[in-house]
Amino acid sequence: MIHVPMALDNAAAPDVKLILDLQGVIREATLSPAFEGEHPDAWIGTPWMETVRSADGEHLRRMVEDARHRGVSAFSQVVQRLPSSGREVPIEYTTVRLGAGSSLIAIGKNLNVISELQNRIADAQQTMERDYWKRREIETRYRLLFTSSRDAVMLVDAKDLSIRERNPAAAAALGLPASAARSAGARKLSEWLPPEERGGFERLLRQVREQGKAPSMLMRLGPGRQAWMVRASLIAAAPNEALPNDVFLVQFWPSGRDGAVPERREGVPVESLLERAPDGFVAVDPAGSILRANLSFLDLVQVGSESALIGESLGRWLGRPGADVHVLLANVARLGAVRLLTTTVRGELGIESEVEVSACGSTLEAPQFIGVFVRDVGRRLTRRDAGHEADPPAAADEADAALVDALSGRSGKTSLRQYVEDRVRVLEKQYIQAALKLTGGNRRAAAELIGLSRQSLYVKLARYGLAVDDKPEQGA
Repeated sequence: MIHVPMALDNAAAPDVKLILDLQGVIREATLSPAFEGEHPDAWIGTPWMETVRSADGEHLRRMVEDARHRGVSAFSQVVQRLPSSGREVPIEYTTVRLGAGSSLIAIGKNLNVISELQNRIADAQQTMERDYWKRREIETRYRLLFTSSRDAVMLVDAKDLSIRERNPAAAAALGLPASAARSAGARKLSEWLPPEERGGFERLLRQVREQGKAPSMLMRLGPGRQAWMVRASLIAAAPNEALPNDVFLVQFWPSGRDGAVPERREGVPVESLLERAPDGFVAVDPAGSILRANLSFLDLVQVGSESALIGESLGRWLGRPGADVHVLLANVARLGAVRLLTTTVRGELGIESEVEVSACGSTLEAPQFIGVFVRDVGRRLTRRDAGHEADPPAAADEADAALVDALSGRSGKTSLRQYVEDRVRVLEKQYIQAALKLTGGNRRAAAELIGLSRQSLYVKLARYGLAVDDKPEQGA
Protein backbone atom coordinates (compact mmCIF):
# COMPACT_ATOMS: atom_id res chain seq x y z
CA MET A 1 0.00 0.00 0.00
CA ILE A 2 1.50 3.33 -1.05
CA HIS A 3 1.48 5.91 1.70
CA VAL A 4 -0.32 9.13 0.71
CA PRO A 5 0.93 12.25 2.54
CA MET A 6 -1.39 13.47 5.30
CA ALA A 7 -1.60 16.83 3.54
CA LEU A 8 -3.87 15.17 0.99
CA ASP A 9 -6.22 13.77 3.65
CA ASN A 10 -7.09 17.03 5.35
CA ALA A 11 -9.83 19.56 4.58
CA ALA A 12 -8.00 20.58 1.40
CA ALA A 13 -8.21 17.08 -0.15
CA PRO A 14 -8.47 17.09 -3.96
CA ASP A 15 -11.66 16.25 -5.82
CA VAL A 16 -9.94 13.44 -7.75
CA LYS A 17 -6.89 11.47 -6.51
CA LEU A 18 -5.34 8.80 -8.73
CA ILE A 19 -2.36 6.50 -8.09
CA LEU A 20 -0.71 5.59 -11.43
CA ASP A 21 2.14 3.38 -12.49
CA LEU A 22 4.90 4.83 -14.64
CA GLN A 23 2.98 3.91 -17.82
CA GLY A 24 -0.05 5.94 -16.71
CA VAL A 25 -2.31 3.00 -15.76
CA ILE A 26 -4.62 3.70 -12.81
CA ARG A 27 -3.88 1.53 -9.74
CA GLU A 28 -5.97 3.38 -7.14
CA ALA A 29 -8.69 6.01 -7.46
CA THR A 30 -10.48 8.22 -4.96
CA LEU A 31 -13.28 10.74 -5.58
CA SER A 32 -14.52 13.46 -3.23
CA PRO A 33 -18.12 13.44 -1.85
CA ALA A 34 -19.00 15.95 -4.58
CA PHE A 35 -19.13 12.96 -6.98
CA GLU A 36 -21.56 10.92 -4.88
CA GLY A 37 -22.84 7.83 -6.67
CA GLU A 38 -19.71 7.42 -8.80
CA HIS A 39 -17.61 4.25 -8.38
CA PRO A 40 -13.93 4.98 -9.09
CA ASP A 41 -13.02 1.28 -8.82
CA ALA A 42 -14.20 0.98 -12.42
CA TRP A 43 -11.08 2.91 -13.42
CA ILE A 44 -8.63 0.41 -11.82
CA GLY A 45 -6.40 -1.11 -14.49
CA THR A 46 -7.50 1.41 -17.14
CA PRO A 47 -4.98 3.75 -18.84
CA TRP A 48 -5.59 7.24 -17.52
CA MET A 49 -5.66 8.64 -21.06
CA GLU A 50 -8.77 6.53 -21.84
CA THR A 51 -10.86 8.13 -19.05
CA VAL A 52 -10.94 11.61 -20.59
CA ARG A 53 -12.20 13.14 -23.79
CA SER A 54 -10.13 11.87 -26.73
CA ALA A 55 -8.81 15.36 -27.54
CA ASP A 56 -7.32 15.60 -24.01
CA GLY A 57 -5.49 12.26 -24.01
CA GLU A 58 -2.30 13.84 -25.35
CA HIS A 59 -2.26 16.32 -22.45
CA LEU A 60 -2.32 13.47 -19.92
CA ARG A 61 0.40 11.56 -21.76
CA ARG A 62 2.70 14.60 -21.54
CA MET A 63 1.87 15.02 -17.83
CA VAL A 64 2.86 11.40 -17.12
CA GLU A 65 6.11 11.88 -19.06
CA ASP A 66 6.94 15.11 -17.20
CA ALA A 67 6.26 13.57 -13.78
CA ARG A 68 8.27 10.46 -14.62
CA HIS A 69 11.37 12.39 -15.73
CA ARG A 70 11.14 15.64 -13.75
CA GLY A 71 9.20 14.61 -10.66
CA VAL A 72 6.23 16.93 -11.24
CA SER A 73 4.13 18.12 -14.17
CA ALA A 74 2.53 21.46 -14.95
CA PHE A 75 -1.21 21.98 -14.37
CA SER A 76 -3.48 21.05 -17.28
CA GLN A 77 -7.24 21.31 -17.74
CA VAL A 78 -9.09 18.37 -19.30
CA VAL A 79 -12.65 17.08 -19.61
CA GLN A 80 -12.95 13.99 -17.36
CA ARG A 81 -15.56 11.30 -18.00
CA LEU A 82 -16.89 9.97 -14.69
CA PRO A 83 -16.79 6.18 -14.26
CA SER A 84 -20.44 5.37 -13.53
CA SER A 85 -22.61 8.04 -15.16
CA GLY A 86 -20.29 8.97 -18.03
CA ARG A 87 -20.93 12.63 -17.21
CA GLU A 88 -18.20 15.00 -18.41
CA VAL A 89 -16.69 17.39 -15.85
CA PRO A 90 -13.89 19.95 -16.34
CA ILE A 91 -10.95 18.96 -14.08
CA GLU A 92 -7.54 20.61 -13.57
CA TYR A 93 -4.80 18.02 -12.90
CA THR A 94 -1.17 17.99 -11.81
CA THR A 95 0.96 14.84 -11.53
CA VAL A 96 3.76 14.12 -9.03
CA ARG A 97 6.19 11.22 -8.76
CA LEU A 98 6.09 9.58 -5.31
CA GLY A 99 9.65 9.56 -4.01
CA ALA A 100 12.02 7.26 -5.90
CA GLY A 101 9.35 4.63 -6.35
CA SER A 102 7.54 3.41 -9.42
CA SER A 103 4.29 5.25 -8.84
CA LEU A 104 2.78 8.62 -9.68
CA ILE A 105 -0.06 10.50 -8.04
CA ALA A 106 -2.46 12.65 -10.07
CA ILE A 107 -4.39 15.32 -8.17
CA GLY A 108 -7.46 16.88 -9.77
CA LYS A 109 -9.57 19.93 -8.92
CA ASN A 110 -13.19 20.27 -10.04
CA LEU A 111 -13.61 23.46 -12.08
CA ASN A 112 -17.40 23.45 -11.67
CA VAL A 113 -16.88 25.62 -8.58
CA ILE A 114 -15.39 28.27 -10.86
CA SER A 115 -18.38 27.84 -13.16
CA GLU A 116 -20.76 28.48 -10.25
CA LEU A 117 -18.81 31.60 -9.30
CA GLN A 118 -18.97 32.78 -12.90
CA ASN A 119 -22.74 32.23 -12.77
CA ARG A 120 -23.01 34.54 -9.76
CA ILE A 121 -20.83 37.16 -11.37
CA ALA A 122 -22.84 36.84 -14.58
CA ASP A 123 -26.09 37.31 -12.59
CA ALA A 124 -24.80 40.52 -11.04
CA GLN A 125 -23.48 41.73 -14.38
CA GLN A 126 -26.72 40.92 -16.17
CA THR A 127 -28.74 42.78 -13.51
CA MET A 128 -26.66 45.90 -14.09
CA GLU A 129 -26.87 45.40 -17.84
CA ARG A 130 -30.65 45.05 -17.73
CA ASP A 131 -30.99 48.30 -15.79
CA TYR A 132 -28.68 50.05 -18.23
CA TRP A 133 -30.44 48.70 -21.29
CA LYS A 134 -33.88 49.62 -19.90
CA ARG A 135 -32.73 53.22 -19.84
CA ARG A 136 -31.18 52.87 -23.28
CA GLU A 137 -34.40 51.31 -24.59
CA ILE A 138 -36.46 54.23 -23.31
CA GLU A 139 -34.04 56.69 -24.87
CA THR A 140 -33.99 54.74 -28.15
CA ARG A 141 -37.78 54.64 -28.32
CA TYR A 142 -37.93 58.36 -27.71
CA ARG A 143 -35.28 59.01 -30.37
CA LEU A 144 -37.02 56.72 -32.87
CA LEU A 145 -40.38 58.36 -32.33
CA PHE A 146 -38.83 61.80 -32.45
CA THR A 147 -36.92 61.35 -35.70
CA SER A 148 -39.37 59.14 -37.62
CA SER A 149 -42.56 60.99 -36.74
CA ARG A 150 -44.36 62.42 -39.75
CA ASP A 151 -45.47 65.24 -37.45
CA ALA A 152 -42.98 68.06 -37.07
CA VAL A 153 -41.74 68.04 -33.45
CA MET A 154 -39.30 70.34 -31.68
CA LEU A 155 -38.13 71.15 -28.16
CA VAL A 156 -38.08 74.84 -27.31
CA ASP A 157 -36.39 76.27 -24.21
CA ALA A 158 -39.12 77.81 -22.04
CA LYS A 159 -36.73 80.49 -20.75
CA ASP A 160 -35.55 82.15 -23.97
CA LEU A 161 -37.57 80.27 -26.68
CA SER A 162 -34.40 78.94 -28.32
CA ILE A 163 -34.74 75.69 -30.27
CA ARG A 164 -33.00 72.83 -28.45
CA GLU A 165 -33.86 70.02 -30.84
CA ARG A 166 -36.06 69.36 -33.86
CA ASN A 167 -36.79 66.41 -36.11
CA PRO A 168 -36.53 66.34 -39.94
CA ALA A 169 -40.22 67.10 -40.40
CA ALA A 170 -39.85 70.24 -38.24
CA ALA A 171 -36.87 71.35 -40.33
CA ALA A 172 -38.97 70.95 -43.48
CA ALA A 173 -41.86 72.88 -41.92
CA LEU A 174 -39.58 75.85 -41.22
CA GLY A 175 -37.85 75.62 -44.60
CA LEU A 176 -34.48 74.48 -43.21
CA PRO A 177 -32.06 71.99 -44.81
CA ALA A 178 -32.56 68.37 -43.67
CA SER A 179 -28.86 68.09 -42.72
CA ALA A 180 -29.48 70.52 -39.85
CA ALA A 181 -32.58 68.71 -38.62
CA ARG A 182 -31.51 67.67 -35.15
CA SER A 183 -29.78 70.76 -33.83
CA ALA A 184 -30.82 74.33 -34.43
CA GLY A 185 -27.72 75.95 -32.96
CA ALA A 186 -29.85 77.28 -30.06
CA ARG A 187 -31.38 80.01 -32.29
CA LYS A 188 -34.71 81.41 -31.17
CA LEU A 189 -37.81 79.96 -32.79
CA SER A 190 -39.22 83.43 -33.47
CA GLU A 191 -36.37 84.00 -35.97
CA TRP A 192 -37.76 81.20 -38.16
CA LEU A 193 -41.40 82.30 -38.01
CA PRO A 194 -43.02 84.81 -40.41
CA PRO A 195 -43.48 88.16 -38.62
CA GLU A 196 -47.28 87.96 -38.76
CA GLU A 197 -47.28 84.56 -36.97
CA ARG A 198 -44.92 85.41 -34.08
CA GLY A 199 -47.45 87.17 -31.86
CA GLY A 200 -50.00 84.36 -32.00
CA PHE A 201 -47.38 81.70 -31.33
CA GLU A 202 -45.99 83.55 -28.28
CA ARG A 203 -49.55 83.89 -26.90
CA LEU A 204 -49.98 80.11 -27.35
CA LEU A 205 -46.84 79.41 -25.31
CA ARG A 206 -47.80 81.93 -22.65
CA GLN A 207 -51.19 80.27 -22.18
CA VAL A 208 -49.57 76.83 -21.94
CA ARG A 209 -47.19 78.10 -19.24
CA GLU A 210 -49.95 79.77 -17.21
CA GLN A 211 -52.80 77.27 -17.63
CA GLY A 212 -50.99 74.03 -18.50
CA LYS A 213 -52.71 73.68 -21.87
CA ALA A 214 -54.00 75.68 -24.83
CA PRO A 215 -56.06 74.91 -27.95
CA SER A 216 -54.22 74.19 -31.20
CA MET A 217 -53.83 77.07 -33.64
CA LEU A 218 -53.41 77.36 -37.40
CA MET A 219 -50.13 78.85 -38.71
CA ARG A 220 -48.69 79.26 -42.20
CA LEU A 221 -45.01 78.30 -42.29
CA GLY A 222 -42.21 77.47 -44.70
CA PRO A 223 -41.34 78.76 -48.16
CA GLY A 224 -44.69 77.62 -49.59
CA ARG A 225 -46.68 79.18 -46.72
CA GLN A 226 -48.25 75.78 -46.06
CA ALA A 227 -50.99 75.61 -43.42
CA TRP A 228 -49.90 73.79 -40.23
CA MET A 229 -51.80 73.06 -37.03
CA VAL A 230 -49.63 73.82 -33.98
CA ARG A 231 -49.92 72.39 -30.48
CA ALA A 232 -47.64 72.91 -27.45
CA SER A 233 -47.18 71.36 -23.99
CA LEU A 234 -44.80 72.14 -21.13
CA ILE A 235 -42.23 69.60 -19.88
CA ALA A 236 -40.70 70.36 -16.47
CA ALA A 237 -36.93 69.85 -16.24
CA ALA A 238 -35.81 66.95 -14.04
CA PRO A 239 -32.76 67.42 -11.77
CA ASN A 240 -29.38 66.29 -13.13
CA GLU A 241 -30.71 65.99 -16.66
CA ALA A 242 -29.17 67.28 -19.89
CA LEU A 243 -31.81 70.02 -20.27
CA PRO A 244 -31.42 72.41 -17.31
CA ASN A 245 -34.60 74.44 -18.03
CA ASP A 246 -38.25 73.65 -18.65
CA VAL A 247 -38.98 73.03 -22.33
CA PHE A 248 -41.99 73.31 -24.61
CA LEU A 249 -42.79 70.31 -26.76
CA VAL A 250 -44.14 71.91 -29.97
CA GLN A 251 -45.90 69.76 -32.59
CA PHE A 252 -46.79 70.79 -36.15
CA TRP A 253 -48.90 68.77 -38.57
CA PRO A 254 -50.20 69.80 -42.00
CA SER A 255 -53.82 70.82 -42.03
CA GLY A 256 -55.78 68.29 -44.18
CA ARG A 257 -52.67 66.33 -45.27
CA ASP A 258 -52.87 63.02 -47.12
CA GLY A 259 -49.29 61.76 -47.14
CA ALA A 260 -48.14 58.25 -47.84
CA VAL A 261 -46.16 56.18 -45.35
CA PRO A 262 -42.77 55.11 -46.77
CA GLU A 263 -42.65 51.42 -47.58
CA ARG A 264 -40.23 49.19 -45.67
CA ARG A 265 -37.24 48.17 -47.76
CA GLU A 266 -37.03 44.42 -48.37
CA GLY A 267 -34.13 42.28 -49.45
CA VAL A 268 -31.56 43.54 -46.92
CA PRO A 269 -28.59 41.09 -47.21
CA VAL A 270 -28.44 40.15 -43.51
CA GLU A 271 -26.58 36.88 -44.22
CA SER A 272 -23.85 38.69 -46.16
CA LEU A 273 -23.54 41.41 -43.54
CA LEU A 274 -23.08 38.83 -40.74
CA GLU A 275 -20.53 36.92 -42.79
CA ARG A 276 -18.39 40.04 -43.30
CA ALA A 277 -18.93 41.53 -39.83
CA PRO A 278 -15.71 42.62 -38.02
CA ASP A 279 -16.85 40.83 -34.83
CA GLY A 280 -17.00 37.06 -34.60
CA PHE A 281 -20.43 35.42 -34.94
CA VAL A 282 -21.21 31.77 -34.33
CA ALA A 283 -24.56 29.96 -34.16
CA VAL A 284 -24.82 26.96 -31.82
CA ASP A 285 -27.47 24.51 -30.66
CA PRO A 286 -28.57 24.36 -26.98
CA ALA A 287 -25.75 21.88 -26.23
CA GLY A 288 -23.11 24.30 -27.56
CA SER A 289 -22.33 22.51 -30.84
CA ILE A 290 -21.38 24.90 -33.66
CA LEU A 291 -23.79 25.19 -36.61
CA ARG A 292 -22.51 28.33 -38.38
CA ALA A 293 -19.52 30.68 -38.02
CA ASN A 294 -18.43 33.81 -39.88
CA LEU A 295 -14.97 34.74 -41.14
CA SER A 296 -14.05 36.85 -38.10
CA PHE A 297 -14.70 33.91 -35.76
CA LEU A 298 -12.55 31.68 -37.97
CA ASP A 299 -9.73 34.21 -37.60
CA LEU A 300 -10.12 34.27 -33.80
CA VAL A 301 -9.90 30.48 -33.43
CA GLN A 302 -7.26 30.20 -36.19
CA VAL A 303 -9.19 27.67 -38.28
CA GLY A 304 -9.08 27.76 -42.07
CA SER A 305 -12.63 26.77 -42.98
CA GLU A 306 -16.10 26.75 -41.50
CA SER A 307 -16.52 23.02 -42.19
CA ALA A 308 -13.78 22.26 -39.64
CA LEU A 309 -15.93 23.86 -36.90
CA ILE A 310 -19.34 22.35 -37.68
CA GLY A 311 -20.41 19.92 -34.97
CA GLU A 312 -17.56 20.86 -32.60
CA SER A 313 -18.29 22.22 -29.13
CA LEU A 314 -17.80 25.96 -28.72
CA GLY A 315 -16.13 25.15 -25.38
CA ARG A 316 -13.14 23.80 -27.28
CA TRP A 317 -12.06 27.38 -27.99
CA LEU A 318 -13.98 29.55 -25.52
CA GLY A 319 -12.69 30.02 -21.95
CA ARG A 320 -11.96 27.04 -19.69
CA PRO A 321 -12.96 23.59 -20.98
CA GLY A 322 -16.72 23.50 -20.63
CA ALA A 323 -16.90 26.17 -17.91
CA ASP A 324 -17.52 29.47 -19.71
CA VAL A 325 -19.77 27.88 -22.34
CA HIS A 326 -21.85 26.30 -19.58
CA VAL A 327 -22.29 29.74 -17.97
CA LEU A 328 -23.16 31.33 -21.31
CA LEU A 329 -25.76 28.74 -22.38
CA ALA A 330 -27.33 28.50 -18.91
CA ASN A 331 -27.85 32.26 -18.73
CA VAL A 332 -29.27 32.46 -22.27
CA ALA A 333 -31.76 29.72 -21.35
CA ARG A 334 -32.65 31.52 -18.11
CA LEU A 335 -32.53 35.19 -19.13
CA GLY A 336 -33.04 35.09 -22.89
CA ALA A 337 -29.81 37.00 -23.59
CA VAL A 338 -26.34 37.63 -22.18
CA ARG A 339 -24.33 40.80 -22.75
CA LEU A 340 -20.61 41.52 -22.42
CA LEU A 341 -19.42 38.37 -20.65
CA THR A 342 -15.63 38.66 -20.42
CA THR A 343 -13.59 35.53 -21.25
CA THR A 344 -10.82 34.30 -23.58
CA VAL A 345 -10.65 32.51 -26.92
CA ARG A 346 -7.85 29.98 -27.50
CA GLY A 347 -6.78 29.64 -31.12
CA GLU A 348 -5.62 26.39 -32.68
CA LEU A 349 -2.08 27.83 -32.95
CA GLY A 350 -1.93 28.61 -29.24
CA ILE A 351 -2.79 32.33 -29.33
CA GLU A 352 -5.20 33.52 -26.62
CA SER A 353 -7.38 36.60 -27.12
CA GLU A 354 -9.32 38.60 -24.53
CA VAL A 355 -12.93 38.82 -25.75
CA GLU A 356 -16.38 40.06 -24.77
CA VAL A 357 -19.22 37.66 -25.54
CA SER A 358 -22.90 38.47 -26.04
CA ALA A 359 -25.54 35.91 -26.95
CA CYS A 360 -29.27 35.52 -27.52
CA GLY A 361 -31.65 32.70 -28.35
CA SER A 362 -33.84 32.33 -31.41
CA THR A 363 -36.83 32.43 -29.04
CA LEU A 364 -37.29 33.80 -25.54
CA GLU A 365 -37.99 30.37 -24.01
CA ALA A 366 -36.28 27.05 -24.90
CA PRO A 367 -34.44 28.40 -27.97
CA GLN A 368 -33.42 25.86 -30.62
CA PHE A 369 -30.59 28.09 -31.85
CA ILE A 370 -28.31 30.51 -30.02
CA GLY A 371 -26.38 33.31 -31.72
CA VAL A 372 -23.06 34.20 -30.06
CA PHE A 373 -21.23 37.44 -30.84
CA VAL A 374 -17.52 37.52 -29.95
CA ARG A 375 -15.60 40.81 -29.87
CA ASP A 376 -11.80 40.85 -29.52
CA VAL A 377 -11.03 43.48 -26.87
CA GLY A 378 -7.33 42.65 -26.43
CA ARG A 379 -6.14 45.73 -28.31
CA ARG A 380 -8.64 47.95 -26.55
CA LEU A 381 -7.49 46.70 -23.13
CA THR A 382 -3.84 47.21 -24.14
CA ARG A 383 -4.48 50.77 -25.26
CA ARG A 384 -6.37 51.49 -22.08
CA ASP A 385 -3.49 50.19 -19.97
CA ALA A 386 -0.95 52.07 -22.08
CA GLY A 387 -2.98 55.26 -21.82
CA HIS A 388 -3.02 55.01 -18.01
CA GLU A 389 -6.71 55.74 -17.71
CA ALA A 390 -6.70 56.71 -14.09
CA ASP A 391 -7.88 59.65 -12.10
CA PRO A 392 -7.80 63.05 -13.81
CA PRO A 393 -4.76 65.20 -12.96
CA ALA A 394 -6.73 67.26 -10.44
CA ALA A 395 -8.08 64.14 -8.69
CA ALA A 396 -4.60 62.57 -8.69
CA ASP A 397 -3.12 65.71 -7.14
CA GLU A 398 -5.79 65.66 -4.43
CA ALA A 399 -5.13 61.96 -3.72
CA ASP A 400 -1.37 62.63 -3.52
CA ALA A 401 -1.97 65.54 -1.17
CA ALA A 402 -4.18 63.39 1.09
CA LEU A 403 -1.52 60.68 1.15
CA VAL A 404 1.20 63.20 2.03
CA ASP A 405 -0.96 64.53 4.88
CA ALA A 406 -1.51 61.00 6.21
CA LEU A 407 2.21 60.22 6.03
CA SER A 408 3.10 63.51 7.69
CA GLY A 409 0.81 62.66 10.59
CA ARG A 410 2.64 59.34 11.17
CA SER A 411 6.17 60.67 10.64
CA GLY A 412 8.30 60.27 13.76
CA LYS A 413 5.64 58.09 15.45
CA THR A 414 6.25 54.83 13.59
CA SER A 415 8.74 53.39 11.14
CA LEU A 416 8.07 53.37 7.42
CA ARG A 417 8.16 49.57 7.41
CA GLN A 418 5.53 49.36 10.16
CA TYR A 419 3.34 51.92 8.38
CA VAL A 420 3.47 49.93 5.12
CA GLU A 421 2.70 46.66 6.92
CA ASP A 422 -0.32 48.24 8.62
CA ARG A 423 -1.65 49.49 5.26
CA VAL A 424 -1.09 46.09 3.61
CA ARG A 425 -3.05 44.34 6.39
CA VAL A 426 -5.99 46.73 5.95
CA LEU A 427 -6.08 46.26 2.18
CA GLU A 428 -5.68 42.48 2.46
CA LYS A 429 -8.56 42.21 4.96
CA GLN A 430 -10.86 44.32 2.76
CA TYR A 431 -9.93 42.30 -0.33
CA ILE A 432 -10.75 39.00 1.41
CA GLN A 433 -14.04 40.40 2.74
CA ALA A 434 -15.02 41.48 -0.78
CA ALA A 435 -14.20 38.02 -2.18
CA LEU A 436 -16.27 36.29 0.52
CA LYS A 437 -19.19 38.61 -0.13
CA LEU A 438 -19.00 37.99 -3.87
CA THR A 439 -18.97 34.19 -3.42
CA GLY A 440 -21.73 34.15 -0.80
CA GLY A 441 -19.36 32.97 1.95
CA ASN A 442 -18.02 30.00 -0.01
CA ARG A 443 -14.40 29.91 1.18
CA ARG A 444 -13.22 27.52 -1.51
CA ALA A 445 -14.59 29.74 -4.28
CA ALA A 446 -13.21 32.86 -2.53
CA ALA A 447 -9.74 31.29 -2.38
CA GLU A 448 -9.96 30.49 -6.11
CA LEU A 449 -11.07 34.04 -6.86
CA ILE A 450 -8.17 35.79 -5.10
CA GLY A 451 -5.49 33.24 -6.00
CA LEU A 452 -4.86 31.67 -2.58
CA SER A 453 -4.88 28.09 -1.40
CA ARG A 454 -7.77 27.28 0.90
CA GLN A 455 -5.41 26.70 3.83
CA SER A 456 -3.77 30.10 3.29
CA LEU A 457 -7.21 31.67 3.28
CA TYR A 458 -8.08 29.96 6.59
CA VAL A 459 -4.89 31.35 8.15
CA LYS A 460 -5.76 34.88 7.03
CA LEU A 461 -9.37 34.54 8.19
CA ALA A 462 -8.12 33.58 11.65
CA ARG A 463 -5.53 36.38 11.62
CA TYR A 464 -8.10 39.06 10.84
CA GLY A 465 -10.91 37.61 12.92
CA LEU A 466 -13.17 37.08 9.91
CA ALA A 467 -15.61 34.41 11.06
CA VAL A 468 -17.52 32.70 8.27
CA ASP A 469 -20.39 30.32 8.96
CA ASP A 470 -19.59 26.78 7.89
CA LYS A 471 -21.46 25.92 4.70
CA PRO A 472 -21.33 22.87 2.44
CA GLU A 473 -18.77 23.88 -0.17
CA GLN A 474 -19.46 22.37 -3.55
CA GLY A 475 -16.53 20.61 -5.08
CA ALA A 476 -14.80 20.26 -1.71
